Amino acid sequence: MMLGQHGKVKTEEQIAAEQAWYGSEKVWLVHKEGFSLATVVKTDPGSLLEGKVKIKLEHDGTIIEVDEDDIEKANPPSYDRSEDLASLLYLNESSVMHCLRQRYGGNLIHSYAGPNMVVINPVSTASMYSEKVMHMFKGCRREDSAPHIYSVAQSAYRNLLTTRQDQSIVLLGKSGSGKTTNCQHLVQYLVSVAGSTGKIFSVEKWQAVYTILEAFGNTFTAMNANASRFSHVVSLDFDQAGQVASASIQTMLLEKMRVSRRPENESTFNVFYYMMAGADSTLRTELHFNHLAENSTFGIIPQSKPEDKQRASQQFTKLQAAMKVLGVSSEEQKALWLILGAIYHLGAAGATKDGDEAGRRQFARHEWAQKAAYLLGCTLEELSSSIFKNQAVGMKHSTSFRGGPDETGQGDSASKVTALECLEAMASGLYSELFTLVISLINRALKSSQHSLCSLLIVDTPGFQNPHLVQQQRGAKFEELCHNYTQERLQTLFHERTFVQERERYKEENIELALDDIESSPSVSVAAIDQASAQALVRTLARTDEARGLLWLMEEEAVNPGGSEDTMLERLFGYYGSAQGERKGTNLLLRGQKPHLFLLGHSHGTDWVEYNTQGWLSHAKHNPAAQNAATLLQDSQKKNISGLFVGRASGATVLSGSIAGLEGSSQLALRRATSMRKTFTTGVAAVKKKSLCIQVKLQVDALIDMVRRSKVHFVHCLVPKAEAVGGGSEPRVTHGESADSGLMTLDVGLLRAQLRGSKLLDALRIYRQGYPDHMVFSEFRRRFDVLAPHLTKKHGRHYFVTDEKRAVEELLESLDLEKSNYHMGLSRVFFRAGTLSKLEEQRVVQTKRNISLFQGACRGYLARQAFKKRKIQDLAIRCIQKNIKKNRGVKGWPWWKLFTTVRPLIEVQLTEEQIRGKDEEILQLKQKLEKIEKERNELRLNSDRLETRIAELSSELTDERNTGESASQLLQTETSERLRLEKDMKDLQDQFDSMKKNMESMEMEVMEARLIRASELNGELDDDESGGEWKLKYERAIREIEFTKKRLQQEFEDKLEVEQQNKRQLERRISDLQADHEESQRNIQQLKKKAQRLTAELQDTKLHLEGQQSRNHDLEKKQRRFDSELSAAQDEVQREKTLREKLAREKDMLTGEAFSLRQQVEDKDLEVCAINLKLDQLEAELQDLNSQESKDEASLAKVRKQLRDMEAKVKDQEEELDEQAGTIQMLEQAKLRLEMEMERLRQIHSKDIESKDDEVEEIRQSCSKKLKQMEVHLEEEYDEKQKVLKEKREMESKLLSAQDKVRSGDSETEKRLRKDLKRTKTLLADAQIMLDHIKNNAPSKREIAQLKNQLEESEFTCAAAVKSRKSMEEEIEDLHVQMEDMSKTKQALEEQLSRLQREKNDLQTRMEEDQEDLNEIMKKHKAAVAQSAQNLAQISDLQAQLEEALKEKQEVHETMQALQSQLDFQEQSMVEKSLVSRQEAKIRELETKLEFEKTQVKRLESLAARLKENMEKLTEERDQRSSSEIREKEQSKRFQRQIRDLKEEMVELSKKEGEASRKKHELEMDIESLEAANQSLQADLKLAFKRIGDLQAAIEDEMESDDNEELINSLQDMVTKYQKRKNRTQGDSDTDSEVEGRVDGVKSWLSKSKGSTKNVSDDGSLKSSSPPGRRRYCSRSDEEEEDEKEDGAQG
Repeated sequence: MMLGQHGKVKTEEQIAAEQAWYGSEKVWLVHKEGFSLATVVKTDPGSLLEGKVKIKLEHDGTIIEVDEDDIEKANPPSYDRSEDLASLLYLNESSVMHCLRQRYGGNLIHSYAGPNMVVINPVSTASMYSEKVMHMFKGCRREDSAPHIYSVAQSAYRNLLTTRQDQSIVLLGKSGSGKTTNCQHLVQYLVSVAGSTGKIFSVEKWQAVYTILEAFGNTFTAMNANASRFSHVVSLDFDQAGQVASASIQTMLLEKMRVSRRPENESTFNVFYYMMAGADSTLRTELHFNHLAENSTFGIIPQSKPEDKQRASQQFTKLQAAMKVLGVSSEEQKALWLILGAIYHLGAAGATKDGDEAGRRQFARHEWAQKAAYLLGCTLEELSSSIFKNQAVGMKHSTSFRGGPDETGQGDSASKVTALECLEAMASGLYSELFTLVISLINRALKSSQHSLCSLLIVDTPGFQNPHLVQQQRGAKFEELCHNYTQERLQTLFHERTFVQERERYKEENIELALDDIESSPSVSVAAIDQASAQALVRTLARTDEARGLLWLMEEEAVNPGGSEDTMLERLFGYYGSAQGERKGTNLLLRGQKPHLFLLGHSHGTDWVEYNTQGWLSHAKHNPAAQNAATLLQDSQKKNISGLFVGRASGATVLSGSIAGLEGSSQLALRRATSMRKTFTTGVAAVKKKSLCIQVKLQVDALIDMVRRSKVHFVHCLVPKAEAVGGGSEPRVTHGESADSGLMTLDVGLLRAQLRGSKLLDALRIYRQGYPDHMVFSEFRRRFDVLAPHLTKKHGRHYFVTDEKRAVEELLESLDLEKSNYHMGLSRVFFRAGTLSKLEEQRVVQTKRNISLFQGACRGYLARQAFKKRKIQDLAIRCIQKNIKKNRGVKGWPWWKLFTTVRPLIEVQLTEEQIRGKDEEILQLKQKLEKIEKERNELRLNSDRLETRIAELSSELTDERNTGESASQLLQTETSERLRLEKDMKDLQDQFDSMKKNMESMEMEVMEARLIRASELNGELDDDESGGEWKLKYERAIREIEFTKKRLQQEFEDKLEVEQQNKRQLERRISDLQADHEESQRNIQQLKKKAQRLTAELQDTKLHLEGQQSRNHDLEKKQRRFDSELSAAQDEVQREKTLREKLAREKDMLTGEAFSLRQQVEDKDLEVCAINLKLDQLEAELQDLNSQESKDEASLAKVRKQLRDMEAKVKDQEEELDEQAGTIQMLEQAKLRLEMEMERLRQIHSKDIESKDDEVEEIRQSCSKKLKQMEVHLEEEYDEKQKVLKEKREMESKLLSAQDKVRSGDSETEKRLRKDLKRTKTLLADAQIMLDHIKNNAPSKREIAQLKNQLEESEFTCAAAVKSRKSMEEEIEDLHVQMEDMSKTKQALEEQLSRLQREKNDLQTRMEEDQEDLNEIMKKHKAAVAQSAQNLAQISDLQAQLEEALKEKQEVHETMQALQSQLDFQEQSMVEKSLVSRQEAKIRELETKLEFEKTQVKRLESLAARLKENMEKLTEERDQRSSSEIREKEQSKRFQRQIRDLKEEMVELSKKEGEASRKKHELEMDIESLEAANQSLQADLKLAFKRIGDLQAAIEDEMESDDNEELINSLQDMVTKYQKRKNRTQGDSDTDSEVEGRVDGVKSWLSKSKGSTKNVSDDGSLKSSSPPGRRRYCSRSDEEEEDEKEDGAQG
């Protein structure tokens, strides 16, 4: 994988510097103050302790020994200011912080972190956010732009345009990290770049919006001089063209209590100070601000410093101008100032502390209260009653929908409501209503009725609040807890999108990746705040043991009469608290140093915030004064106030008094409002939505649900240093430091905590190791098949793809991508980071090339068409010229004049009635058309109105349905609660029955004890009478009992001593095992840290190797390209050689031809010489002949003729000679030219060959260098592998020793160690495989093959390594066998998945066919509309033709009259009949033409009738199709609702299942406790039975007289009573059977006692009846002792 800096070409110096860096092994030493650069000092293997390393610090040269865990690898200096943190060579905490610090020092505050953005709060000027910088990012891709907040906006906007999917940008970070400023920059960039139709949304308008929001929602805090005290979402809706169509703002979690109460040294909202400082004299008089109060209950005091006053006055002027920009009228502004002034006067009025003497609540200063009442437009009595009265029932909890528990707590809670609390509630209610009104006015200025397609959301919430971070010694408030909870939920969303969804996607696509174990999400701290119980819908005062969050505990404690913050904290610690002595690392909830304080660990335990819970329960109670604020404003006597609030009360602008800004008429705004309402009307929210505590959770749920529906872009804002903001209320955070001091003032510890809390390093690791970019097969093929035109030519443009996966594989093979850069899933193709951007860049280049070719083809076609047109025009011009010439020839002809005069008159005329009829028909058609247009407009308006009504009704229907579902769920939960209570009642009844039986058994014991006592008394009385025999027996029995007791006591003491010794031994053993276990745990933690560090370094090395492989792949591609170019050059050289040989042959032929031509010239010269001689002879003869006068004229003429012939021949021969000389000269020139060309080509070829040879030599040298470097690198890797193997053996030995220690005590630890050992082995095996892969796929394989002969001697020295490698290869072969088995199973699964994929494709094809049918219908509809427009155009043309026909008719009528007059004149003047007949023939011809025109008019009428019919049919078809389309839309909406309902039902079923499992677990615990109680009761019963047996034995021994009959009778009565009760209860338990056995023993004893009494009475002496009873008792007691021993052994 090539990332960032790897893609750049490095110079030799940079490569040498990096090699020196790698050779020196630079590291970071991590310490408390931060980190320092050091160099590892190489030492002997045995000189240092295990786990220690010696380093040399760079800043002072100190050499120290440190732990291996305290150092981290450092990156080369070229990575110090890397734009993307994911491109770092070694990714660790110190390297990331060093990169951020270096960039921050260079005023580079933005950095990419994979797909996310990191922004450090800037120490910079406004030039970074200028309009020029905006245009630099416009239209750019993310890969082509530098890190900037504008690049995030551009990326989101680009994704919105390409995917047509909703986007959202979420800003995360602490308070004061610049989130709101970045939000403003994002909005300004999107508005300026995207634009809007008609420029409705300008940058000035958005600046005005944020000016108003900062005035009404921002304040001065200890952490930020301009802190936002509310959360808001900016929604920008875009149309088809990508322009902003409409916008809106939704706000939530306003800190309204800040108006009346706030921490020390903090201010209220900025607008109060702006108004007090900047109001003019007129406004001051109206607001009664001429004399301000010296003190205020609310602490709203004017600023004292002049510069602060001046700044506030300027801000007020700016605020008024911003309201004017947004269209807020002066009356509306005045209403806002009146309400703010009333709040100020209420604070000046104050309230009595404990009421007056009569105990009434009232104002402390009535004159200020009178001013407040005047400004609000009401009387003082109305204002006082709204605030202080209606408090008889006190502050009731909001969820009292059943009249039970609330009445019990009314009197208690009413006594706690003070007059000051009522006044504060009224002020907060007034400001809440005012803020909601301001948001409504802003949305009124931003809304638009244009159609929007998709939206982009920007989420800005107050950051993490921690007072201790700025040295404030106070606990955080409830409002700060709400803001921190919102940030935690957004962090949970980041964790879900970054880690959970990625892992699930890889699991779904069957992609196996060895990703690092990521810690759990911040759900523990979130659950401690908002976890709901299973009985959330049941209204009960019982405090169950089921865990629930702080918000729910606040609600419950507010309901309970004795509820308080202390009990709430105790319950919270009972659910989520830590055991005694636990540290912060093990739990995220700890107790504070004071009673009302507790600590909560936010951001994965990196940010511990101390909260003070005093007065928190008041946030869970509704105060009627806050509710009366809206009524007071609506009933105001001032029209400007009441008009604003009465109109707003009718609309759904506020959701349950919490979320403001739900106005909007667009479909996307309605959809957002419906989504938020659904959050407040589903399940628990339907019942709890009016609870002030639960509203916090529901608002955040609505926000998260709205963001979760879109593609989320995260921006992490970091604070450079923690400093308390000084005094003064600056509107923005001032940055006094310079850019150069950035490195000095950056707090490294704070930066480290923020990085750990945001889990950025884990996100970067999963981004680097995984495949972050992915596309569906079909989408990837359609998008990138332009890069493989040969495949398109092979298959054709419109070929049908049966197997998308195979087509994508062919496409990827043709693109020649490296295998490690992509992975084929089941339905998607996944890419490493940066690979898809390269493909996009290639696609852009190829598309530009194709577009250029297409433009060339289009221009050629247009040029040919223009040429063809010009040819036609030329032909037409020639025809016109010809006709003009003919016309000029006949224009003087009288018949032509007559024809041109008569021709216009001979036209078809229409009767006036027909024309009138046509006019009427046209008027009717026009009226009908206007009527149809009017009806269509009305129907459109009705349809729009009905659509909005349907949307409202559907939202109401969903609300009602959700309410019904919540009611049914409530009924179900109450039914389950009733059944549970019935079951508990039944269990208690069973316990009562068992206890009653136990009580009866105890009564029997008491009776037996009484019998024993009576027998003892009888024995004492009868001593004197019966003699000493009874006494002796009694003493003997006493001695036996004493002896038995002593023996048993001795045995018990011996056993106790043995058990104590065993216990002491076990305790010592347990303590030893615990110490060993703790030691092993520490070792395991250290080994885990070491393994994680080694894993991270291994992953970095693996990524580096992948980068090297990709670079080698590119080099191989370049080598292949060079080889192809070299072969082409060689072919060209060969071709030049053949051409040269050919030219040589041609040269030889030409030289031969030139030689033959020279010979011919010489021959011709000889002939010329001969001819010249002949001429000379002839001239001599001529002279002779001239001299001879006697020669006749005939001979002279003959001679002259011969002379002329000879001269002619001479001239011809000279001309031939000249031509031959010219050809010879041309051939010689051609020869010279060819020789020069050959010489030039020879020189060029020799230069090319020399350059190619030089290039080949350079490449060979560079490849040899790289080969040597790779060899050195491989040797280093081999050494590292040996070190890792050594560490592995050491770890194995340690693990074996730890296993020997822990095997007897902790088997789970042993398993975990074995897993770590296996994981280490697999990692080492992977490293070995990667090394082998590097060796096999090393770059420049040819050079390696050539150099193999030179490396043979070094290979002999590596024989031992080869042997070990062979053993590893054998193990790898075994693994390959296992992999083949796994591949078979995987293939079977893939076949099953392919079958499912085919079914999915079939469904998709069906859906696409349906979509195509719908598109065809829409096309037909559009064609019909176009045809209707064409018909209208034809009708207008017909109207024009009719008008022309009327004109022609009139002209024909005039010509007919003229012809008739001429005809009459000619008949009267007796013109020749031939002329008359010709005129009559012309008239008949004109009449025939008139009839023809009439037929043509009729045809046009029929055509018009047909067009009307077609138009009516088309309108009907259009209406039918529109109705069918509406029906289809409704059906699709219904299907979507059904799907959504099914999903919600599935979620609810899963929740119910979880609740049922939790209840089952609780019941099992109850059953176990009952079983334990039952066992204890059984043991008590056995002990009682043993005592009964002892009593029976004693009674058998002592009862021998007649005086015991009364005792025996009482026992018999007791036995009979027990039998009667037994008959009534009919019990059949084991305990009852034992009791019955004891009762039977008593019966037998009684019968024997009666027998013995009879024997005594008859014989006067005791019979032998008692000894058997004693023996039976002894045997029974022995058996019972054995049973007890067995029970003890089992227990």
